[in-house]
Amino acid sequence: MFKILRKTARTGLVTIGYPRAPALMPESFRGAPRFAFSAWRDARPAAAACPTGAISIRESGDGSHSGGAEGTRQVTVDYGLCIFCGECAEADADGAVRMTREFELAARDRRDLAVTAEYLLDASGTQVELTNLHQADRAADAPPEKLERTVRERIRSVLGRSLAIREVDAGSCNGCEVEIAALTNPVYDLERLGIHFVASPRHADMLLVTGPVTRNMELALAKTYRAAPDPKVVVAVGACGISGGIFGRNYAIVGGVDQVVPVDVYVPGCPPRPHALLYGILLAVGRIAQKGLPQ
Repeated sequence: MFKILRKTARTGLVTIGYPRAPALMPESFRGAPRFAFSAWRDARPAAAACPTGAISIRESGDGSHSGGAEGTRQVTVDYGLCIFCGECAEADADGAVRMTREFELAARDRRDLAVTAEYLLDASGTQVELTNLHQADRAADAPPEKLERTVRERIRSVLGRSLAIREVDAGSCNGCEVEIAALTNPVYDLERLGIHFVASPRHADMLLVTGPVTRNMELALAKTYRAAPDPKVVVAVGACGISGGIFGRNYAIVGGVDQVVPVDVYVPGCPPRPHALLYGILLAVGRIAQKGLPQ
């Protein structure tokens, strides 16, 4: 017993200071890819190398464009499909794509995870000019900002500084579960923020859902959602939880979590590291500000 106490005293405090202090990520940490869209000359190699289709291309070559351009290319980068594998950076010869240590990508709207760049092309298919850069357009029927703010304030007023989470595995490979379990260790110590995991959805304020939703888990997820008391929030974890990820949609998989239940926050990654999970959880209950995508 004394040996344990002595070792504890020598080790000292190991808990991270995030989110109150900046996250100190190791050099080996792999976060989101960053795209220098204005310097990108050919997105085709990166799109071809992407295993999930997170980089997609649509071209028009009617030859009617000004300035001698032979056509246009629209490149969409969808962080909801991205698994942070780094294949796009390795395939890109321009140096316009590089891997970063950025992890604060969680978003309240699925469409906010997509960035679209539009280019003019020359005869060889090279992108000669960036003409437009924007995030995916929101639908006209998107909820007004006032309503969204009211909902967040209602959740905060009911939950206060405490939050009970029920984690739901809807069909994952357990990679996300490993990172979620790390939230409870002394390094991340989720309970220091008044957040803890519970065994029953009837005791939960939040559902933290991982994996693509399999057909066998579709009904179970829907019942879990109905069992959780209102007001409740749902966080879709990882590329699989957002879009189906590497598994996509097929005979055995429904797709992302929002195909079955409403989702309040999407946390990209494969799997999202504990820092990213913590950021997404706090974003869901309005205890941290949303940041933009790396561009």
